[in-house]
Amino acid sequence: MNDTFNSTRAPEPVGAYPHARRVGDLLFLSGVGPRQPGTRVIPGVTLDDQGRVVAYDIEVQTRSVFENVRLILEDAGSSWDRLVDVTVYLTDMQADFAAYNRLWAEYFPENAPCRTTIGISALPTPIAIELKCVATAR
Repeated sequence: MNDTFNSTRAPEPVGAYPHARRVGDLLFLSGVGPRQPGTRVIPGVTLDDQGRVVAYDIEVQTRSVFENVRLILEDAGSSWDRLVDVTVYLTDMQADFAAYNRLWAEYFPENAPCRTTIGISALPTPIAIELKCVATAR
């Protein structure tokens, strides 16, 4: 079985790709950021009049990303507790990893999925974090 899914509750993809694709018993999520559904608003980000980031709060963005992932998983027939592998992209590893890691422990107090965290220079929109996830399907 090979099905694609787009959540009506999560932010729209910024490109030509689905939110998720089910292949067999696995569900692969495209990169998920912290934008609010139905808007271009990025929680925890302050932009100047040129659209450049002047300040951001990694904790607010992380909580928003986690919520968007949860919505996509649920709408595709899975759930937060079925995550098995997460790739995390941070635009400022040195400044943001400790806060991200603390929130990860809060959201996964036990039985956490595997995780890889990668520091990168930029993402396609003015966000500081993006998640790429794999979960089991129901």
